Amino acid sequence: MKNKKAFTLIELLIVIAIIAILAAIVYVAVDPARRMAESRNATRWSEVNSILNAVLKYTSDNQGGLPANLAGAAANNYFVLGTSSTGCNLECGAQITATACLNLESNLVDNYISQIPTDPSSGTSLNTDYYIMRTANNRITVGACDPERSAVISVQR
Repeated sequence: MKNKKAFTLIELLIVIAIIAILAAIVYVAVDPARRMAESRNATRWSEVNSILNAVLKYTSDNQGGLPANLAGAAANNYFVLGTSSTGCNLECGAQITATACLNLESNLVDNYISQIPTDPSSGTSLNTDYYIMRTANNRITVGACDPERSAVISVQR
C-alpha cells in the first residue's frame, strides 16, 4: 500500500488566507489616488449634511425662521459659505455661479454646529467651497463646490 501525499485542511486555509491578504494589499495599492478622492468626497457628503442639519435645527428652534442672512438673501440664488461677505470665489463648480458670499457663522456656530466646515482640499474659513441656496418656498439646498471624480454632492430639504 502506497502513502498518498495530499494537503491538509490547515495548509489549504493558510494558503487561502495569504492570498486574501495579498489581494487586499493589491486592491488598495492599485489606485491610492482614487481611494483618497473617495475619502474626501465622503467627508464632503458628511459636511454638507452637517450644514443642512444645522440650518434645519436653527429653523426648528426659531419657529420656522431661517437664519437672518439666509432669509434676507434672494431666492433661487446660490451663495458660497464663508466667514466674510467678501473674498470668496464665486465660481462654484462647473454648473454654479454664486451671487455672493454668505456668512452663517454667527447664527449657527456653537449652538448648532461647532464650526462651519471647509472643503478638505481647497476650503478656507473665508471660502469654505460649500454653497447654499434657498428657494421661494424656503427649501434649502447645500452642496460642495469642488467634488472629485465628477461627483455631484448636494442635499436638499
